[in-house]
Amino acid sequence: MSIDIHQEKILILDFGSQYTQLIARRVREAHVYCELHPFDMAFEAIVAFAPSGIILSGGPKSVYEEGAPAVAEALFELGVPVLGICYGMQLMSRHFGGTVVPAGKREFGHAELLAQGEPGPLFDGFFQNGKSPVWMSHGDHVSLVPEGFEVVAGTDNAPVCAIQNQARRLYAVQFHPEVNHTPRGELLLDTFVRKICGCTGRWTPGQIIEDAVERIRTQVGSDRVILGLSGGVDSSVAAALIHRAIGDQLTCVFVDNGLLRLCEGDQVMATFAENMGVKVIRVDAEERFLSALAGVSDPEKKRKIIGGLFVDIFEEESNRLKDANYLAQGTIYPDVIESAGAKTGKAQNIKSHHNVGGLPDYMKLQLLEPLRELFKDEVRAIGEELGLPRPMVWRHPFPGPGLGVRILGEVKKEYCDILRQADAIYIEELYASGHYDKISQAFAVFLPVKSVGVMGDGRTYEYVVALRAVETKDFMTAGWYPMPYEDLARISSRIINEVKGINRVTYDISSKPPATIEWE
Repeated sequence: MSIDIHQEKILILDFGSQYTQLIARRVREAHVYCELHPFDMAFEAIVAFAPSGIILSGGPKSVYEEGAPAVAEALFELGVPVLGICYGMQLMSRHFGGTVVPAGKREFGHAELLAQGEPGPLFDGFFQNGKSPVWMSHGDHVSLVPEGFEVVAGTDNAPVCAIQNQARRLYAVQFHPEVNHTPRGELLLDTFVRKICGCTGRWTPGQIIEDAVERIRTQVGSDRVILGLSGGVDSSVAAALIHRAIGDQLTCVFVDNGLLRLCEGDQVMATFAENMGVKVIRVDAEERFLSALAGVSDPEKKRKIIGGLFVDIFEEESNRLKDANYLAQGTIYPDVIESAGAKTGKAQNIKSHHNVGGLPDYMKLQLLEPLRELFKDEVRAIGEELGLPRPMVWRHPFPGPGLGVRILGEVKKEYCDILRQADAIYIEELYASGHYDKISQAFAVFLPVKSVGVMGDGRTYEYVVALRAVETKDFMTAGWYPMPYEDLARISSRIINEVKGINRVTYDISSKPPATIEWE
């Protein structure tokens, strides 16, 4: 019997910070399970969750505002360690009688944290020579420390930036340890969950796989499962995981929708059907998808059409199989969180995720989502553990709607064919020049506009492609990748010379925010 990898768990209460997912990522990196929930989670639900520790996130509000977000009064009486971050620190301070006021000078960006006295167990190793660089983002600060708490550190601008009540195992920091800009923030969070909360680190790839296999077998029993295989990391890992659990009870449906990358269909079939022995049905649905998308320019409508048609095809294939009872999907935790703030109910819906739209009422299949608790880096880790090829596991993210949202406006076969060729050349050159593994995501975008050019002695009037490459650790923020000019020149030259229909190549130098990584 495998160990219970969910027994040790951290509860993260979200007050609306843009960094809340990062807190969860850092906790998982410490090999400890955690979940995000809204700040107003009922106290009874918190007790039922039985957390090993609780983290209160940052947020955009002020704790002294009328109607400011708050937690259940009894939360601090549970007896489990609590760490407040930014707004969470101010909330904890105010709860215990401290005072929070508008800062005379708001603090956003880098700051130098200065230790005061003995740092205590949470800050073991955090300071070097009494100092530590941190990332601040606040307009309020604690002016009066609550009784029973001691000040651990401050900055020149904010004298109270870290406090603790060791007897009650309550800790709070004004800075953001979860972001990369706080160099030793990962150490602080690791110390909180492993040393303060006493978690031993059960959340490892091998144990996640063992737990998932057991749960899949329990849920599915002797029933059959149909899975939509796209060739992307998430669905590929889901397929490998389910196949390990139930073998031939799994049938994968690979929908060749005409919106895939160059030769991707053949690669998927070679990996799963030929090398891994997974049963895969290949469905040629290019005409159906392109017909459904004809005349549609709105990105959200395109996503809905593509997602809906996938569901229709799965329904058709499951009817042919007759005995399939489950539809498996590669839904991952960020899909759940980001779709209308599904976990917190607080986030704005920027774009829908095809995996979390649910199944229509008429569909008889039940959902099987073995990756639903995992972040992308965790999915990749268990993919490698399962023996999937590294190039597949570490391939840059590809959106569920495929080229449908990398072609701006209406989707046409001509545009798909042009974009496929341009994108293949781009990625080939990134591999050859050693840039691919340094970039978090790279792809080409088709722009449905024409520009004048000259080839040979003749005038051309052809389409434009934009190249996108970003660096990011969390995909919540991203910077454009500084591609060397000589590499850009070579890529541009190859695309213009080898792809008929393109006479201009541009490079996207927009960061996220304000832009998104994908163009649609």
